[in-house]
Amino acid sequence: MRGSTQTTSSAVAIPLPGLIQPFTMSVPNPGLPPAVLRCFLVEDSAMIRMNLVATLEEMVDIEVAAFAEDEASAVAWLSNPAHACDLAIVDIFLKAGSGVEVLRRARALRPELRLIVLSNFAKPEVRSHYLAVGAERVFDKSSELDEMLAYCAELAAGPGR
Repeated sequence: MRGSTQTTSSAVAIPLPGLIQPFTMSVPNPGLPPAVLRCFLVEDSAMIRMNLVATLEEMVDIEVAAFAEDEASAVAWLSNPAHACDLAIVDIFLKAGSGVEVLRRARALRPELRLIVLSNFAKPEVRSHYLAVGAERVFDKSSELDEMLAYCAELAAGPGR
């Protein structure tokens, strides 16, 4: 997150309620194609979030634009059209609220947004529920991190990138 701005971007510090401060968000210059896949991360565990951000930005062509720890902050961020992202990675159990509701609201607010669930609760019987409310893929934090990284790499290398 910090220090990951591209030469085609300018860094802007944006205070958002419910988000850990400070964070830096790269704002692409008009007329230039995006250099990386921009991700919004919804994860309440600071340790998991820190490790996930470092892994995504180092191993995949992804820039984590911002993150939220709870449903209200996630929905507020997604509701602002000035906040650009291509992908949201959402945990189901948050400090307050639910990742399931974040998925529903994200799908309604941004139909084009790629939505991934990364959760410790990804048993087969609940995966179909997450898919039904808007996720396109579901990954278990404890056993499918490599698969999630591979999927993110596919998205980052996709058309228009």
